[in-house]
Amino acid sequence: MKLRFMAGLLAGASLFGLAACQEHHGENGSQIIPQAEAQTPSQGTGMSVPTDVSELHDRLLVMDTHLDTPAYFHSKDYNFSERQTFEEDGTHVDLPRMKAGGLDGGFWVIFTAQGPLDEASYDAARNSAMLRQMAIREMAAKYSDEVELAFTADDAERIAGEGKRIVYQSMENSYPLGTDVSLLETFYIGGLRMVGPVHFRNNQFADSATDVTGEKFGGLSPLGEKLVTKANDLGMILDGSHAADETVYDMIELSRTPIILSHTGVDGVYEHYRNIPDELLKAVADDGGVIQINAYSGYLEALEPSPERTEALEKLDAEFGDTANMDEETMARYREARMQLEEDFPAPRSTFEKFMEHMLYALEMVGPEHVGMGADWDGGGGVDGMSDVTFLPKVTAALLEAGYTEEDIANIWSGNMLRLLREAEAEKTSELGSPSVLN
Repeated sequence: MKLRFMAGLLAGASLFGLAACQEHHGENGSQIIPQAEAQTPSQGTGMSVPTDVSELHDRLLVMDTHLDTPAYFHSKDYNFSERQTFEEDGTHVDLPRMKAGGLDGGFWVIFTAQGPLDEASYDAARNSAMLRQMAIREMAAKYSDEVELAFTADDAERIAGEGKRIVYQSMENSYPLGTDVSLLETFYIGGLRMVGPVHFRNNQFADSATDVTGEKFGGLSPLGEKLVTKANDLGMILDGSHAADETVYDMIELSRTPIILSHTGVDGVYEHYRNIPDELLKAVADDGGVIQINAYSGYLEALEPSPERTEALEKLDAEFGDTANMDEETMARYREARMQLEEDFPAPRSTFEKFMEHMLYALEMVGPEHVGMGADWDGGGGVDGMSDVTFLPKVTAALLEAGYTEEDIANIWSGNMLRLLREAEAEKTSELGSPSVLN
C-alpha cells in the first residue's frame, strides 16, 4: 500500500498537500446486486462474469473519466507496462490490468493540491501541473504502440479500433492557473480537454464543497466566471466535481455547453458534502450534463475506522501538527510515519454493492443518458469487490441484471461523456490545436 499513499503525498509535495482525495468515516453498506449464476471467468480479469456478459463488455467502448494514475508516472516504484496488484502496492491501473478489465482509456488527471492563494504558491502549482502534463505525454510517447493521446471525441473510436488505449487529459483543480486564465490555453495545446475549477478548499475561482470555513464567493468568483468562458471558447468540458452546490449551479447557468461531474456520488444514498442532492442532479441532467459515479469509500457511505487506526492518527497529529507548515525534513519524516500507519492500520473500505447503489440511484433519477463512471482510480477509489480495473466487467453484469440494455450501457461507459465532448467542440471559438506525440 505504500506506493498508493506516497503518490498522494507526491501529488501535492511542492505545496505540502496530502492527497487527491481525503478520508471520511462510517459503517458498512448493504448488498443489492444478486449473484449471477453459471458464471464463467472473464479472461484475465479479477472476477467472474458469464461468457455472454464478458463478450458484451469486450465490444463496448469502456472509459473512465477520472484516472489519477499519472501521480505514479515519475515514481521509480511504478511501471505502467507491468501488471501490479492492489494487494501488493495499492495501485489500480496499469496497461495489463486495463486490457484484462476491458478499460479502453479515459481522462488521465493533472491534479494539483490546493495551497495558499499567493503568487509564489501559484508559480509552484503551475510548475507541478506542467510536470504532470509532461508525464502524461511522456507515457503516451514511451508506449506509443499501446496507447495514444486523444484530442477530439472522434479520436476515441479510432484509437480503440487500432487496439490502443485512449489518453484524454483533465485538470482537477484550476489552482495552478493562478490569476491568468489565458494559461489554460497552454494546457489545452498540451492536450487538456476537461477542467474543474476547485478541489478540497475554496480557491481563486470558486467555492469548494468541502471547505470547512464555509463559502467565500457564493459560487463562482468573477475570475471563475472568466475560467468558464475560456473553457467554452477552447472547447473543453467543464467539471463540477468537488465544487459547492452553488458553484455547480453557476457553472450550469454560465456555461454554453453541459457540464460533467467526473467523479461524484449522490446524496440520495449517502448525504455527504462531496455528493450532490437530487435537485442538483436533475439540474445537471436537465441541462444535458452527466454525473460519473465514483468508487471512493468515504463518499459512498459512513465508515467507522478501527480504534487502533483512530488512536494512531491522533498520535501522528499530536507529534507532527499541521502539514502545511512543515519544513522539508519534517515532511519526509511525516511521510514515512504516515505510510507505516497506513500499512499497519488500513482505512475501512466500502463495497461494490454500495457503489452500484449510487449508480443505480442516479440512473433511476435521471436515466442512462446522464450517468457514467469515474471511479477515482489511483486517487482513493476502489472498494471491496472492485479493487482495481480488472473488475470492470462486473459493472456491466450488474447493469444488465438491473435491466439496462446494451445501448444504455454503451452510453454509460462512454457515449454520454463523448457527447459532452462533441458539444464542447461545437462551441469552440479558439483556433488553437494540439500537436501529437513525437514517436
